[in-house]
Amino acid sequence: MSESPNARAAALIAKLDEMNARALEGGGAARIAKQHETGKLTARERIELLLDPGTFVELDRFVVHRCTDFDMDKSKVLGDGVVTGWGLVDGRKVVVFAQDFTVIGGSLSGAYASKICKVMDLGMRIGAPIIGLNDSGGARIQEGVESLAGYADIFLRNTLASGVVPQISAIMGPCAGGAVYSPAITDFILMVEHTSYMFITGPEVIKTVTHEDISQRRPRWRIDARRQERRLSLDRARRSSSHRARSRAAFVLAVEQHRRSSAQALDRSHGSRKSPRSIR
Repeated sequence: MSESPNARAAALIAKLDEMNARALEGGGAARIAKQHETGKLTARERIELLLDPGTFVELDRFVVHRCTDFDMDKSKVLGDGVVTGWGLVDGRKVVVFAQDFTVIGGSLSGAYASKICKVMDLGMRIGAPIIGLNDSGGARIQEGVESLAGYADIFLRNTLASGVVPQISAIMGPCAGGAVYSPAITDFILMVEHTSYMFITGPEVIKTVTHEDISQRRPRWRIDARRQERRLSLDRARRSSSHRARSRAAFVLAVEQHRRSSAQALDRSHGSRKSPRSIR
């Protein structure tokens, strides 16, 4: 006897519920607990605190990576280490992505990059600010050049979005390589004290190449903080408080709203004037 339509529908709904539950777990309970032990929140917790309650609409929750080398086909996690979507901050629409360090160290794959590019394209299309919550070790070396190509796609969108919509980057953990190249060319960078770092490459790689011991907190070179702030527009947050993150995002959104209203007023004033060709 064939299965009834109701039974098939119930089975599909149960499977969907199971997949949603797996996606919400990220890298698993043990890795989430370790994330909390280091004083950091998960990607989903950060988005929940940043956006207005109940406004987040997630995209591509069930995406997984395409790599089969190095037994990577046996370690697929729904969402692939980044949570993307859109929502509201103080009633204003934004697009957001949050990197999940509990999934392969938040490293970027080709599929992961495609998710970020999709929300960046959405932000440019609808005129919404792009907010990135960064917590990633950089490229996923198992994917090789495909991961690097993914970063190239993101960098391209950073340049295309420049001057079109605000781009806001928050460094929430130890970020290296491509995970800091992209934030470096956005409009605003916020860093969380004690848990966030930005490296071209990490201390372990430096030691391997130059045999020098470089700590995360005190590199051997000194940087003029004021000059760096002028060059990168770097605003180091003193706490990981959601209120500070929201206030800064709201400030940028208010600036953008003022810019748009000023541009509209200027367009109206120009439209009221006669064009040179109409003057005889």
